[in-house]
Amino acid sequence: MAVPKRKTSQSKRNMRRSHHALKPVNVVINKQTGEYQRQHCIAQDGTYKGVQVINKAN
Repeated sequence: MAVPKRKTSQSKRNMRRSHHALKPVNVVINKQTGEYQRQHCIAQDGTYKGVQVINKAN
């Protein structure tokens, strides 16, 4: 079984983990409703790029 010969320093450990941080979510304002939404996702009213994709039955 492989066992490390030396303790990994905090610097080396943190450099290895530098890519583990969460990226910020890109949010845009919907032109039709004025609400915030994620890019390239269907809006709350069921539209995508101004086209009705999902019909909500209320």
